[in-house]
Amino acid sequence: MVKCNNKHRKGYTMKKLPIILSIIIIIFFTFDNRLKIVDYNLNDDKISGDVKLALVTDLHSCLYGENQAKLINAIENYNPDAVLLGGDIFDDYYVNNNSHIFIESITKKYKTYYVSGNHEWWSGEMDHYFDYLKSVGVNVLRGDCDYLTVNGNNIVISGVDDPEAGDTVYDNQLETVAKNIDSENYNILLAHRPENAEEYFAHDFDLVLSGHAHGGQFRIPVLLNGFFAPNQGFFPKLAGGMYDFGDSKLIVSRGLSKENTKLPRIFNRPELVFVTLKETI
Repeated sequence: MVKCNNKHRKGYTMKKLPIILSIIIIIFFTFDNRLKIVDYNLNDDKISGDVKLALVTDLHSCLYGENQAKLINAIENYNPDAVLLGGDIFDDYYVNNNSHIFIESITKKYKTYYVSGNHEWWSGEMDHYFDYLKSVGVNVLRGDCDYLTVNGNNIVISGVDDPEAGDTVYDNQLETVAKNIDSENYNILLAHRPENAEEYFAHDFDLVLSGHAHGGQFRIPVLLNGFFAPNQGFFPKLAGGMYDFGDSKLIVSRGLSKENTKLPRIFNRPELVFVTLKETI
């Protein structure tokens, strides 16, 4: 009978251990769905004291801890002057309880704004969503604006529906909010789709906030910012991040959808965006 040599077996296993651990680590980071906080600090001559904004997009009623605690606590720790909901907070297939819990919590503490997203229009429940949001105190922006005064700053927050509301509706709304631009104030446009950036910046908005692209779904850090985004196709230019349009900025959130996506997010953690407007030094 040939006896097994346990020392050789243990040695073989120890040699394989670093490879196994490396594979586990790679898999973890590849499909990492932990909430990521992304901070942007923008300096502008129109700003005289800090203005803090939280941008929440593409939640699709996904779960972030019991009673949405992870998402809500992150916002509370930042303590924004306003929360901006950039569309697809609700989903067209998924049960929307998580969205209701989140919205009803933040509206008790923060001024909250909302524009619609494409999935919300596809659901056929858009009128219901509008009524619900208004009933809990959300400022629904549909071709109109609101004035936010913080630390002596006058911020004009405008918003337009997603083009799924109808091209004529969307075009008319954009033209209407453009008339509210005042060069003395800081002008923000909340609009779901980043691919329409050239249309937005045909007007003098200082900052546009969007989502929709889901970070291009697949990423390769440093090499590839996004593989595919709706309405942009393969290798989208505006998948997620901050982009310059002359003196103006476009910030695209990679969004918060995760467990209900048809394809997994790869090297593309769901993100919550914070924007702090600061005085130019």
